[in-house]
Amino acid sequence: MIRWEVDGYEVVFTTRVGGVSEGAYASLNLGRKSGDDVERVDENRRIACESIAANVEKLALNHQVHSDRVLRAAAASRGERADGLWTDEPGLPILALSADCLPIALARAGGEQPAVAVLHVGWRGLLAGIVAAGVRALGADGLAAAIGPGIGPCCYEVGEEVAAPYRERFGDGVLTGNRLDLWTSAERALRAAGVEHVHRLDRCTACEGDAFFSHRRDAGRTGRQGVIAYVAG
Repeated sequence: MIRWEVDGYEVVFTTRVGGVSEGAYASLNLGRKSGDDVERVDENRRIACESIAANVEKLALNHQVHSDRVLRAAAASRGERADGLWTDEPGLPILALSADCLPIALARAGGEQPAVAVLHVGWRGLLAGIVAAGVRALGADGLAAAIGPGIGPCCYEVGEEVAAPYRERFGDGVLTGNRLDLWTSAERALRAAGVEHVHRLDRCTACEGDAFFSHRRDAGRTGRQGVIAYVAG
């Protein structure tokens, strides 16, 4: 588990370590639709929530579709087609899953009414505006963000159909040859939306096989890590 220390919130980026799943899903797989045994996944979610004293019975998450939709969370909600959740309800944990895409957390810092959001950010969602939508949900003033583990520019080869819109949208420095820097692209999207404080982990899911699941490295047969967050009441 990798904690993001932000006053008034509990936020953790999970790794693949510390759960009960086996084989390609070993061991802390949080993805029920990955092909893993769902009872093991449910136990992994309980373990992950327990790490930040979150109530797993209230855990909310989306059916992720690489969109720009960010929804207000309801306790134990499942299946809405969206890629972001936000809440200002104390003690309501929200989860975004990833396995090369970026998990991003947003939090109102300082004296504002506490609220937190989690986003699933892949190349399609980033171009579609998922980051700006997450910022709008909370309001840009006083926001801080953390960009979690995702496939890095060391490993993320893309075609021209992806490279061209990224060069146009995010400018110089997000591509080296045909390798895309999703971390920097996401940071630029956050700053363009008004987020001044951006924390980056810069951990590559494809490189660090002992620590993270990677859809690309493992040819699709793999688990999911993610980010879990809630407002501390």
